[in-house]
Amino acid sequence: MTPSMRAVNHQENQKQEKVNSFEMRDMGSSESSDDEYSSDGLDDNHDLDEHSESSQSHEAVDESDSSEDEVAPRNTIGDVPLEWYKDEKHIGYDIAGKKITKKERQDKLDSFLASADDSKNWHRIHDEYNDEEVELTKEETKLIRRLLKGKAPHAEFDPYAPYVDWFKWDDAKHPLSNAPEPKRRFIPSKWESKKVVEYVRAIREGLIKFDKPKEEPRFYLLWGDDSSSADRNKHLAYIPPSKPKLPGHEESYNPSLEYIPTQEEINSFQLMYEEDRPKFIPERFTSFRSIPAYENAIKDSFERCLDLYLCPRVRKKRINIDPESLKPKLPSRKDLRPYPVTCYLEYRGHEDAVLSISVEPSGQWIASGSKDGTVRIWEVETGRCLRVWEIGEAVQHVAWNPLPELPLLAVSVGPDVLILNTGFGTEVEQKKVKKLLHIGTPTSSDDSDGMSSFLSWLQDEKHDCIRLRHYRTVTSVEWHGKGDHLSTVMPAGESRAILIHQLSKKLTQRLPFKLYGLPVSSVFHPTRSIFFVATKKNVRVYHLKKKKLIKRLETQLREVSSISVHPAGDNVIVGSKEGKLCWFDMDLSSKPYKTLNCHPKDISNVAFHRSYPLFASCSDDCTAYVFHGMVYADLNQNPLIVPLEILRGHTSSDGRGVMDCKFHPRQPWLFTAGADSSIKLYCH
Repeated sequence: MTPSMRAVNHQENQKQEKVNSFEMRDMGSSESSDDEYSSDGLDDNHDLDEHSESSQSHEAVDESDSSEDEVAPRNTIGDVPLEWYKDEKHIGYDIAGKKITKKERQDKLDSFLASADDSKNWHRIHDEYNDEEVELTKEETKLIRRLLKGKAPHAEFDPYAPYVDWFKWDDAKHPLSNAPEPKRRFIPSKWESKKVVEYVRAIREGLIKFDKPKEEPRFYLLWGDDSSSADRNKHLAYIPPSKPKLPGHEESYNPSLEYIPTQEEINSFQLMYEEDRPKFIPERFTSFRSIPAYENAIKDSFERCLDLYLCPRVRKKRINIDPESLKPKLPSRKDLRPYPVTCYLEYRGHEDAVLSISVEPSGQWIASGSKDGTVRIWEVETGRCLRVWEIGEAVQHVAWNPLPELPLLAVSVGPDVLILNTGFGTEVEQKKVKKLLHIGTPTSSDDSDGMSSFLSWLQDEKHDCIRLRHYRTVTSVEWHGKGDHLSTVMPAGESRAILIHQLSKKLTQRLPFKLYGLPVSSVFHPTRSIFFVATKKNVRVYHLKKKKLIKRLETQLREVSSISVHPAGDNVIVGSKEGKLCWFDMDLSSKPYKTLNCHPKDISNVAFHRSYPLFASCSDDCTAYVFHGMVYADLNQNPLIVPLEILRGHTSSDGRGVMDCKFHPRQPWLFTAGADSSIKLYCH
């Protein structure tokens, strides 16, 4: 074989392997002198080649592997396959963004003739990526020759270098240990024998049980269907197709005369609907050979195939579950007594709707405010009206001071809040109350907050009380547990919508937080310095001493109407104007623990009992719902909520029903105030 032919074969075999290695090859290397190459190519004189390599290895300059010495490729298309350009006139783009046009390629015959004429053609390899001819250098041919022999690419690499023993054997004892073998390696282990005795005792006592061997059945159904066997149920269930009905006597070729219909019956069959008409009419033949072929045989078989193909058969496992077992198991209502059930007493005297009620801390008196402009105090047990204040405007809210030694009543009337002296208590308590309600000169709130133009403390001579005059309508008044502070809510007050007043110092402070949304109500925490603000969309919990937001309760309601805090302070109920009641467990989440959709109309108020596990809600649908709400000391146990009773008795007036509800502080009694100008007491 001539050198040119060997070069052609070598070029075809090594074309794909070397195309990437020579992409970055400098084109200047092809300008090396022709006398550096031998005309015989890769001849078989390996000894001379190795000798020349070893002699020139120290003189040749090693090529650097650094990326700084590499030449950037002419084509900049990256890893894009060249097949995408097979139908184009170019193969890519250079660094300037210009198209690299394809060169005219010679066919194989012309390239073969050219290689036969040129003795150095075997040094050249076509680079498809850059569409150019690359000529191998002398160093590259040496690398290829060594790789073909299975040697290391570089001649200076010594595969038989002398072994270097890195361990220092000076003054070292060998072997590492000369101790004799211990005796315990040759005798049975006592610990293992004790363990075996324990296992034997456990097996005899039945503490350790082994799986019984599977008994194969001695008999099996030879001709029966074993689709219901236990072995088949373990695998993919096979559902056999439904079997056609077996033929009867009427389908015989020579049936009895009673099966053959008369001509009148045949005529009646023609008058029937097609779905009611019998599919087969019996006929009688004298011999089996006289039976004609069934005319619908092909049609019936085709329809049968369609049924098997288009009608999938599915095995549905039916679960027999009692619907009652899915309901949560709640305790019996008899076990949750006492709770209010029937109307025991009715308080009448107001001439218009009663908007708000409040119970005295001892439970002996109850105050009510009405739309007729009066505030009344009633005796709880007798229903006697003890005292009446003529205010002159609709009373929005009344709130009794939680301290028994301070018989004060806060009343919101339009933009004013009146702090009335009810007259109860001993002489010492009355002296303290009169001193507390006395204002020498009209004072304003703390000027540091800029409240002088928005609120003022006035002495009301008509009712002998204190009048807090606001600049917007006050809708809600709530006392602090210690009885010295009270909060007022003005929905249209913007940044001063919620104010906190201190009765002893006659001072007023603005809530030091930014309010998001229109406030609806505000409540103090029973024991801690925490303040709840209910807006139309959510409830925000603030720490008054630290002056920061603690938690934001997301009600997920359309509009909040009322709020109440559990006596322990960790649970909150929120009523809405869409008839839903949400129970929040503050230790659990900021989302509602339970949402009760109980009322069809707006919920006007919600309330917790101070000592009994009860809470209630009243609505414009003229009903009040009583629930059992047990809060456990164990944090791992969720609160228990059980609906108990629906209290009815009020009538609707102007589309309003029950306006307010409050629990008795000591007894499981519920007071309700209705738009029908009556107050009802429900007892157990």
